[in-house]
Amino acid sequence: MFLNQCKSKIGILASKNGVWMHGFFNYCQRRTISSNANADLIVSILGPPNAGKSTLFNRLMCKESNRAYRLGSDKKKTRSNARIGYRSPSKRSGGAIVTPVAGTTRDRRECIGRVGGTTFRLVDTAGVDGEKIDHAFGKQGKHSMDGAMIRQTMEAAKQSDLVLLMFDARLGVTSDLAETVRWLRKLSNAGDQQQHREIVILANKLEGDRWASMDSNVLDNLAEVSRAGFGEAIPISAEHGEGMVDVAEIIDKYTLEKRQRFGLPLTNEETYKKNTDDDNEKPLQLAILGRQNVGKSTLVNSLLGEERVIAGDTPGLTRDSIKVPWLWKERPVQIVDTAGIRRGLQRERSDEIEDLAVLDAMRAMKLADVAVLVLDAQAQYIQRQELAIADSVVREGRALVVAANKMDLVVDDEYTKHDFAKAVQEQIEVRFPMLRKTPVVAMSSLLGHNVKKLMPTVFEARDRWARVMPTGVLNRWLQDVMEEHSPPSQAGRATKIKYIIQTKGRPPTFLLFCNVSELPVNYLRYLTRHFQDSFNFFGMEVRLVVKKSDKNPFGNKSNKKSFVGIGGWKGRQKRMIAQLKKTGMPTKKGKRGKRSKS
Repeated sequence: MFLNQCKSKIGILASKNGVWMHGFFNYCQRRTISSNANADLIVSILGPPNAGKSTLFNRLMCKESNRAYRLGSDKKKTRSNARIGYRSPSKRSGGAIVTPVAGTTRDRRECIGRVGGTTFRLVDTAGVDGEKIDHAFGKQGKHSMDGAMIRQTMEAAKQSDLVLLMFDARLGVTSDLAETVRWLRKLSNAGDQQQHREIVILANKLEGDRWASMDSNVLDNLAEVSRAGFGEAIPISAEHGEGMVDVAEIIDKYTLEKRQRFGLPLTNEETYKKNTDDDNEKPLQLAILGRQNVGKSTLVNSLLGEERVIAGDTPGLTRDSIKVPWLWKERPVQIVDTAGIRRGLQRERSDEIEDLAVLDAMRAMKLADVAVLVLDAQAQYIQRQELAIADSVVREGRALVVAANKMDLVVDDEYTKHDFAKAVQEQIEVRFPMLRKTPVVAMSSLLGHNVKKLMPTVFEARDRWARVMPTGVLNRWLQDVMEEHSPPSQAGRATKIKYIIQTKGRPPTFLLFCNVSELPVNYLRYLTRHFQDSFNFFGMEVRLVVKKSDKNPFGNKSNKKSFVGIGGWKGRQKRMIAQLKKTGMPTKKGKRGKRSKS
């Protein structure tokens, strides 16, 4: 079955004169790592718009493994955050965007779910509009946003082992729910014998027990939906956590059944902990950032070789930060597609969704190892907002790589891609000297030109960012710098930098031990520039911290001079007692008694 699916992709990926052929192999790798090799249950949440799917997604998400907790850097208000202009992060931390507006979720979002000791793969989907299901697979819906949303949702259902079909129990069976049930029933009867798929209906928004009274129409709605052929609906409240015990029992039941089919241990908690604690298995965290409509989602699809996220000409299509696990040359990568970041003054104050989308994008940047800033070649000049994003990346301590997209619109026979990349690098250096010599990759994500050079550049940036320098090499470099240009004196006292050590990598941080509490800013910039040139630390912030040290760190504390005579104050006390016993008079001040010969 998998080979047939791969063969069906050849015709799609071989378009554009063959430039997409590399995507076929990426697609095979993607499907290999997302298959059932680990026997993790795949749970997708489907339902009509505004049924509470994202709320349930956030409740079942494993906060620790997905880092969906509040970050320490969120508490600090920096200048970069103010320039980008997102609101206080106290509303949400790392989960799916939840608002009362129907159709907030567009892409399918995956994460690791957890109930008790059972872990599984959880997928959040867009709301299913029943009238557009058939339209999504037609010619008109092929390039529309609604069609792409429906296809993403249906693809999630096809790959799932358990489908949680949610609906608003207060509204009952709507036309959207009826069309979704019809499509799921058709999918179940398609004859796919290798896929064991179960469908469970969840009746959401049933808080308390008032809905069970005879005056309520909820009981009639539950009886009506039970005739769909998927069993009786389970009453829950995703917002208040009611009915989660029943959901946990269902997930645990089908997880055990699937692991028995694969002949694996009945629990996957120990394997999950081992994989999360192993540093060698941690994937590279890659965040794709930029303004709206610069080609971020198209770049993600080009790297993955499939239509994984929604892409189009309409600005602001992406809202949630979509994490996609991926294998690049047998090296694990977690690529994150983020929403376009506009200036705060350009957003509508009533649009809370865009503020939350920008917050989600900035959070993805803070959790990334490398951030790729996508530029639009049509703009001809680097925008102020893009400099603000680059400033945020550097101040957060992440490595930066610039992807100059849409080069097919400016490159010709006389103006090559190398000239274009060099021009972008010169603009960055003029307007942001800290980011001079930042790696720039000129590409066209739509046509696939030069996209293959991005990932080697990203891994090189990650290796530089995580590098640990030997202390001997650092101090020899410091000695050469001091001989070439020594620091200026302060308050009539010569400034001395005694030695340097690296306290940590990721980001590279170094500690300078000096005889002063701080160094001039211009001299620190000189040291940073010289350090970047010497060790190739470009595209990231090199943090040099000054620490005052008047004492010799290599001195032995036990050999300190006490200035009270041989033996210290204890020896002095013994000599005073001996003098008093011998002469009957205490030792005069400033005079010492003769030491007895032994």
